[in-house]
Amino acid sequence: MFRRLCLVMLGVLLSACAGPKPILYPNSHYQQVGEAAAEQDIAECSEMAKDAGAKPGQGKTAQVAGSTVGGGAIGSAAGAVGGAIVGRPGRGAMIGAASGATAGLLRGLFRKSPPSEAYKQFVGRCLKERGYDPVGWE
Repeated sequence: MFRRLCLVMLGVLLSACAGPKPILYPNSHYQQVGEAAAEQDIAECSEMAKDAGAKPGQGKTAQVAGSTVGGGAIGSAAGAVGGAIVGRPGRGAMIGAASGATAGLLRGLFRKSPPSEAYKQFVGRCLKERGYDPVGWE
């Protein structure tokens, strides 16, 4: 059981490390060079963007902090309502805040950061100059 849990956690961590990438419209250039060459060009444009100072992900710390605070606030409100029903709104709010903050922290840690706007613009321009037609990010 422990081994299975470790494998699941490893899969989650590895998928969290995979960064977002552009989606390319299959125009004539893309069809001519093929998927492997397109992936190589995406990697090269991505490295150029990083070297120029563009960040592939927005601040993870701020994202985690915001998620934790939001979870705590929602949990506190829900806990206060639940506690009021049984006559202990203060205790319910404390339990709800702790539970919500923990859930928010975990959600923030494992959520992928969207790429910064500068990074998307840089990579998109690089790909357009190479003949591709980027249509979005995933």
